[in-house]
Amino acid sequence: MGMTFDEAVDAVCAPGTMFEITDGEVHGRPTTLFVHTPPNIRGLFAMAAGRTDDFIVFEDERWTMPDVLDHAGRIGHALVHDLGVAKGDRVGIAMRNYPEWITAFTAITSIGAIAVPLNAWWVTDEIVYAVNDSGCSVILCDEERLGRIEAAAPGEIAARLVTVRCGERDGAIRLEDILVEGATMPDVDIDPDDDVTILYTSGTTGFPKGAVSTHRALLSALMSFAARAAVSAAREPAPPESDVPAQSAMMLCVPLFHVTGLVPVMLGSFVSGAKLVMTYKWDPERALELIEQERVTNFVGVPTMSWDLLEAPSFAERDTSSLVSVGGGGAPMPAELVRRIEDNFPNGRPGLGYGMTETNAYGPQITGDDFLQRPTSTGRPVPTMEVRVTDPEGNPLPPNEKGEIWFRGPNLIRGYWNRPDATADTIVDGWLRSGDIGHLDEEGWVYVSDRAKDMVLRGGENIYSAHVEAAIYEHPAVYEAAVYGVPHERLGEEVACHVMVKPGESLEASELQQFLAERLAKFEIPTVVTVVDEQLPRNASGKILKRQLRDSLT
Repeated sequence: MGMTFDEAVDAVCAPGTMFEITDGEVHGRPTTLFVHTPPNIRGLFAMAAGRTDDFIVFEDERWTMPDVLDHAGRIGHALVHDLGVAKGDRVGIAMRNYPEWITAFTAITSIGAIAVPLNAWWVTDEIVYAVNDSGCSVILCDEERLGRIEAAAPGEIAARLVTVRCGERDGAIRLEDILVEGATMPDVDIDPDDDVTILYTSGTTGFPKGAVSTHRALLSALMSFAARAAVSAAREPAPPESDVPAQSAMMLCVPLFHVTGLVPVMLGSFVSGAKLVMTYKWDPERALELIEQERVTNFVGVPTMSWDLLEAPSFAERDTSSLVSVGGGGAPMPAELVRRIEDNFPNGRPGLGYGMTETNAYGPQITGDDFLQRPTSTGRPVPTMEVRVTDPEGNPLPPNEKGEIWFRGPNLIRGYWNRPDATADTIVDGWLRSGDIGHLDEEGWVYVSDRAKDMVLRGGENIYSAHVEAAIYEHPAVYEAAVYGVPHERLGEEVACHVMVKPGESLEASELQQFLAERLAKFEIPTVVTVVDEQLPRNASGKILKRQLRDSLT
């Protein structure tokens, strides 16, 4: 590595470069901004208009960039002229990952409306809540989501329904019936601080909150991802040219309604020149087939997906040499997985990003040699984002002291839809409280210990689930693990875990505890161990549902 991190940042963000930074103001507060951030999302799509190559590969379908932009233009025309959608109106998207999801989002945001991606796993009551909370006037939906919407009580949903990949249905309009050949995107003036998306967070209790982003916030996140990639490229040696495909290709195997799939993967691919290789559902064998067939260069998912690839029966026979980056975010990556990625992919380097819905997925990132040297870190951000660690009163803490991680930058949401109290609790003087516990080292590298709610408090000792999980993953029989707290009369909480073993393997609780005794303090070793041979329950974004596991024991 020739340059230090700070030297690479200075070079990438220098005056006159694409990622030049400047001092500005957002919502009345001083903020560091990228000079060349597009003024609104239409500018982003305009940057992609010069592309003529394949943009979307979905099953046996191939959509070029002109195909995508033409389809989006016709949807935008229909939304305005046939459905009466105006600037600031909310339009829902309720469908699985289809190409039409992407063209619908492009159209909605280009006409100044606010896109409301609806969780494709939601049941009827959850869909009804989000649609009415956000005030959607139109919902574009596929057949399965339409069925759930139709199950609502009469009058519960007033939005007009437009169907995608669906036959004739009473009370709904087929998208293809309102698209006009040659129609183009209507013109509209959009301010950088106009709202662009409402993403509903997967709340642990009650109904989720709608996180509202502006055009500036979303585009600032995209610029930050691109700048951080440029920093890594400036420091890491590139793979041999013979191994790198002419066109980069991003695998889209996480939901588009989730911030990772939406922002860095899908929207990031519009201007990076990448091809989007979409999976119908997560299947590691199919993913490996597509990686080989489409020469995928970037794999982004939750860490369990990288683990799934490595454990797939056909992994050794598949050509994965096109991959240059294997990683993602959404959960800590065990150190054992970091090593396995480095050792088993010919050119693929491990990477991890630490972001949230509220940060438009952007946050500290770490890749390659930095990750191998600091396998428990989640990295550093570019200068547009500030990170600090605070005590319970919000006072900044010095390096290496644990506290709550706070973020500040132009990529943050402006607040929660119709939830001023929740906004005030989460955003304090322009700083976003993450709810995560961690620390910074002397160089500014970020280390996340745990979600505050996942930390186990046992007899006055703080036990970080991610730390215990990392030790469990070192056992050769373990496929995946989840650590959580269960009530204990004397200690308050006790450490418990669910462990899924690899196919053909077995593991006794006492054997695991003995293994962990060499790696953890005695009080950190789980006393309640559940060993299973089926996958642990996950939500739509791939995160293990610890509350469900906890409830199964109590």
